[in-house]
Amino acid sequence: MDTSTVDVDGYLDRIGHPCVPGPTADVLASLVAAHVRHIPFENLDPLTGIPVANLDPESLQDKLVRRRRGGFCYEHNGLFRAVLCALGFRVDQLAGRVVWMKGPGPLPAETHQLLAVTVPDDGSRHLVDVGFGGQTPTTPLRFTIGDEQPTDLEPFRVGVWPEADLHVLESRVAGRWQPLYLFDERPRAAVDGVVGSWFASTHPDSHFRATVSACLVVDDARWNLRNRLLSIHRADGTSTKRELASEREILDVLAHDFGIDVDTVDRLEARVREVISD
Repeated sequence: MDTSTVDVDGYLDRIGHPCVPGPTADVLASLVAAHVRHIPFENLDPLTGIPVANLDPESLQDKLVRRRRGGFCYEHNGLFRAVLCALGFRVDQLAGRVVWMKGPGPLPAETHQLLAVTVPDDGSRHLVDVGFGGQTPTTPLRFTIGDEQPTDLEPFRVGVWPEADLHVLESRVAGRWQPLYLFDERPRAAVDGVVGSWFASTHPDSHFRATVSACLVVDDARWNLRNRLLSIHRADGTSTKRELASEREILDVLAHDFGIDVDTVDRLEARVREVISD
């Protein structure tokens, strides 16, 4: 991967992270924790009819770093991969089939991207995903089957999906293990991410085109916005929910609570009004 255009200092400033001394496991963990607390998951481009087609490092830095926007999985993990490669980590792109909050049915398409990160000094390999939205892991995870792995929020584990030769990432929510997505450990080519991103941001049935969505970890809580509903889920298991009254209040929450520069998104207020009126 060509990392010559990656502005590591600009990225570190965006996530409030000090200078990185080297590609170690501790540095990887601290970068993940900072990223998920400073760059929000959001779908405002697909929502307003803008395809997410440019996943090169320069385009991702321009949007998520310089323009202080967020994005969805292909953007978050694409930017994070570029930064990690520039720092000396070895990073492979993997693909996931999302089953979070879905009932039984046929195997879903590969419309999620995650990363396999190898730390050079000890050779350890980690599952890293800074772009799953409301259940994004806040720390790197080991590719060990069945082990419960604590984070500063929920515990996670990698399991085996019984109906296919695939792994499944699960998190324990309200005392129950819930599947997030299915995946295997075969590296995917960059073009696979471009195809997945195009599908997720343009297909008529994609929920990214029809739902206002934003997620961010704030201290020890997950802040999740879906249309009018703002939910805050804390590490101690308590939650609060608030229904927002209007498109103007939704935009204010996106700007002030999620830190998104909404003024640069054309037609956003009108599109949010359409969505919450349906």
